[in-house]
Amino acid sequence: MSLTIQYASGELLVGRTALVTGGASGIGLATAKHLAAAGARVAIADRSPSVTSLVGEIAAAAPCGAGGSGGAGEDVADAPIALTFDAADENSIVALVRDAERMLGRIDILVTSHGILTESPLEDMSRPQWDETLSIDLTSVFLLCREVLPGMRSRGSGRIVNVASQLGQKGGSGMAHYAAAKAGVIAMTKSLALEVSRDGVLANCVAPGPIDTPLVEGISQDWKVMKRAELPLGRFGTVDEVAPTIVMLASTPFGDLYIGQTLGPNSGDVML
Repeated sequence: MSLTIQYASGELLVGRTALVTGGASGIGLATAKHLAAAGARVAIADRSPSVTSLVGEIAAAAPCGAGGSGGAGEDVADAPIALTFDAADENSIVALVRDAERMLGRIDILVTSHGILTESPLEDMSRPQWDETLSIDLTSVFLLCREVLPGMRSRGSGRIVNVASQLGQKGGSGMAHYAAAKAGVIAMTKSLALEVSRDGVLANCVAPGPIDTPLVEGISQDWKVMKRAELPLGRFGTVDEVAPTIVMLASTPFGDLYIGQTLGPNSGDVML
């Protein structure tokens, strides 16, 4: 089944614009394609220069003539765009949002899907390793949310979906820095929702479980074998099983009553 069929012939997000970070791979890239298939015009951002080569893939996912991005023969003004940024640099984040607003016209939807993941027992963890993870996986999310808020609040409309992790809910051995950062994202998003929901800006989290992505590929094989055995579903999820949850939260009417929530496509790893 094509993505355009899943999203009502690409009309769900017609006329909406989205900025997706971590758009060069994994959940970010899949989400960008699903948003485009739903009719949104999408900007993807990543630290990797390879992000610029993925515009065609996103355009191919979009419905031709649906008013969103991509599609053969569509006006270049509606085409997806790609930007690079450094999630550890505040000035780079500020510039990213300004560039995306200028090129898209506005940012209706923000999806923060970038991040890093390393392993280390807490006793052996260095301060730089801790600081780098918190900077990229938590502080940058705060900065991105802060920078898109003025435009969203002035229009009385906006959707923010921050990609956290089930480890932010349950912790993870050898991943205290990552779990702490993702727990921070969840708590920050709840606080943000309390501040801005009455201004028409709805903020939520998605906390995936183990997903087959380049990020998870870097984890030890022993951990992956152990984790698969633990999961009630018996397998890791795929990026295309996570992206529809993000699209739902970003859309009207389906996401209209979700305020400060954390949804968990996690193969049963966390049950709430």
